[in-house]
Amino acid sequence: MAACKDGDLRVRGISSAIRVVPNFPKPGIMFQDITTLLLDPKAFRDAIDIFVDRYKDKEISVVAGIEARGFLFGPPIALAIGAKFVPMRKPRKLPGEVIAEEYVLEYGKDRLEMHVGAVQPGERALIVDDLIATGGTLCAAIKLLERAGAEVVECACVIELPELKGRGKLDGKALYILVESR
Repeated sequence: MAACKDGDLRVRGISSAIRVVPNFPKPGIMFQDITTLLLDPKAFRDAIDIFVDRYKDKEISVVAGIEARGFLFGPPIALAIGAKFVPMRKPRKLPGEVIAEEYVLEYGKDRLEMHVGAVQPGERALIVDDLIATGGTLCAAIKLLERAGAEVVECACVIELPELKGRGKLDGKALYILVESR
């Protein structure tokens, strides 16, 4: 489900604030650059507000943000809804004991890590990232949270690249997006 399908006019401003950079980081890629969204205080605020409106009454206790751009959207959402923020990081970035989940990329494998004890069994979690492409990173985040005993309520992304069919790999988990790629 996308906010624009709900008729929210703020989504137009959010969409127009996202710069598309052709052939980055390699030929054929149309990179969805959210740094220009961050430079537009109204559009950035609108994005956060739409997410907060959606989740404020869903009894979310954990907002898990995926490195790195999920760290930009997750903390303000967590603060606004009264939840804790849990960073999900790339390998060897977190001190202390971690649990990890490996996932496949087009060009190899990667891994997400989360602190042991950051999430308690029975907590209700929201996963936040800037974009869903193939779905591998979100799937790894879902598995990590579920291994810790959390209930993943939904995944939330600013942008979806529907042509890569990542939504279909989420094993039926709900996905909420603000805009589809241009």
